[in-house]
Amino acid sequence: MGFLGDSQNNGGGGVGGLRALVRRKQVDSAHTSSSSSSSGGGHQRLSKSLSVLHLIAIGVGSTIGAGVYILVGTVAREHSGPALTFSFLIAGIAAALSAFCYAELASRCPSAGSAYHYSYICVGECAAWLVGWALILEYTIGGSAVARGISPNLALLFGGSSSLPWFLARQTIPAIGVVVDPCAAILVFVVTGLLCVGIKESTFVQGIVTSANVCAMIFVIVAGGYLGFKTGWPGYQLPTGYFPFGADGMLAGASTVFFAFIGFDSVASAAEEVKNPQRDLPMGIGLALTICCSLYMLVSAVIVGLVPYYAMDPDTPISSAFESHGIHWAAYIITIGACTALCSTLMGSILPQPRILMAMARDGLLPSFFSDVNKKTQVPLKGTIVTGLLAAFLAFFMDVEQLSGMVSVGTLLAFTMVAISVLILRYVPPDEVPLPTSFQDAIDSVSLQYSNTGGPGEIYVETKVYAKPVPVLVSKATSPLIEKVAGQLNFFTDEGNRRTIAGWTIMFTCIGVLVVSSAASCVSLYSPLRYALCGIGVILLLSGLILLTWIDQDDARHKFGHTGGFICPFVPLLPIACILINVYLLINLGGATWVRVSIWLAIGAVVYTFYGRKHSSLQNVVYVPAAHVDEIYKSVSSPLP
Repeated sequence: MGFLGDSQNNGGGGVGGLRALVRRKQVDSAHTSSSSSSSGGGHQRLSKSLSVLHLIAIGVGSTIGAGVYILVGTVAREHSGPALTFSFLIAGIAAALSAFCYAELASRCPSAGSAYHYSYICVGECAAWLVGWALILEYTIGGSAVARGISPNLALLFGGSSSLPWFLARQTIPAIGVVVDPCAAILVFVVTGLLCVGIKESTFVQGIVTSANVCAMIFVIVAGGYLGFKTGWPGYQLPTGYFPFGADGMLAGASTVFFAFIGFDSVASAAEEVKNPQRDLPMGIGLALTICCSLYMLVSAVIVGLVPYYAMDPDTPISSAFESHGIHWAAYIITIGACTALCSTLMGSILPQPRILMAMARDGLLPSFFSDVNKKTQVPLKGTIVTGLLAAFLAFFMDVEQLSGMVSVGTLLAFTMVAISVLILRYVPPDEVPLPTSFQDAIDSVSLQYSNTGGPGEIYVETKVYAKPVPVLVSKATSPLIEKVAGQLNFFTDEGNRRTIAGWTIMFTCIGVLVVSSAASCVSLYSPLRYALCGIGVILLLSGLILLTWIDQDDARHKFGHTGGFICPFVPLLPIACILINVYLLINLGGATWVRVSIWLAIGAVVYTFYGRKHSSLQNVVYVPAAHVDEIYKSVSSPLP
């Protein structure tokens, strides 16, 4: 006998195949760590060698790319005007919503895989595969695009496009008309080799490169501030005022610069290599995002004050701003900053992907080749080499600039799924845990103990034992209306009903977010229909928010994963706001981007159907009630005589 009558074997079609899509793996705990390390088939863990400073270097280096050196001019001219600083502030607050969600899940589940790992634990296998597959696309194209952007900046640093040596300069292959970039490929190989040496060594180098970029931005802030005070800030002395495009323009600018904050999630991908994840991961994510937002705001405040927004050069706004005041040599410092920013971002793009591949391979969704960890360097060496070779190939042969929009899909999808995972963790955390079939004897032993002490069949198969609801009213003399209301309240306080209601509420809230975001974005839709859809979406969204605010959160959340870490505040408001922002941005990425992404996701569906689903580590497991997992592990560690 056992807690669950049958083991999960969902390789077939029909209902079993559908159940495979929502099966969830066990959350990180002391039990999972000890069992994986002690079992012969357990995977080798990565080296725990990162501190808060290393995480800040990863977060800041991955986030602040060369885009900020161009973005300030484009957004100020077209959207925000002098209010660009507020656009960065709003975007930073929006990014902080996702950072709060990441901080809680990273400290509770400090294993490699980031959003893929959290989705697999809280949502299910299909959603986790979708996120992981999208992140693979993001990091591959993102790294290649960054590498292709380094050689033009290096050429500017040395005097022009023809100043680089012939073996580094871009060349055109006449036969096929392809522009190859040897410099980009070489830089990818250098970064890949550095990452293969070890996480601590590569992070140290990334910290040095990031520091050079930050120093360049500080120069812009200090020197630009001096010029501004000296000249009276001409960019702010305009008849159009501080908001020439109105509040709509400021918000449009915020939605554009939001993508400048993408990158802090790389910190979560290194969670397994952090010495004290419960303390250091939230601090690393929060401090990295705070530093990035502060630098963005200060740089934008200085530049839009030096030059009127309509006179900015969209290609080189910062250099041209200094040149307009006679400081031509500042262009060299700014170009150095752009080069170091790109190099640091390249490292931040290649670092997470081998760990995503490793996490998916550990779960059986990808070949075990990617899960190998080098015993000497304690990094996923094979996955890192494959990632570097693929990124170098794309950077050398392909102009991936037109594919850069696809990078945002993986990030926004991951942000959305992480916020949903926080809601699930708080209201309906998994109450069943998958255990390998090798634990069957221990499961039967514990189940037999309960049968002998509490009567046969008290805990059997999929029975969930919930606490009885406490009656709302204790007075004997009550009116019929009060008794009716009390009965309804007792229905909601019952644990089984509470979980069911909370689960459906989360689902309908997400549907409401999707409906209102789609209707608000589709301006070509027939107006009455558009307004009706917006109304339906808002009703679903607000109803879900109110109901989740009223319903008690699950007590099991206090024991979910590793405790003692960061707790996301303002739940359910903060995760729902995070979902709304990210879904809206996803829908507005453009049709061409979604067509390309759909092709990639279709390929992923084929890979999952014919490989991942059949080789999943959850293919043959026994699900037991989470309340009895500790007893089962104790029974395994000290078997009965």
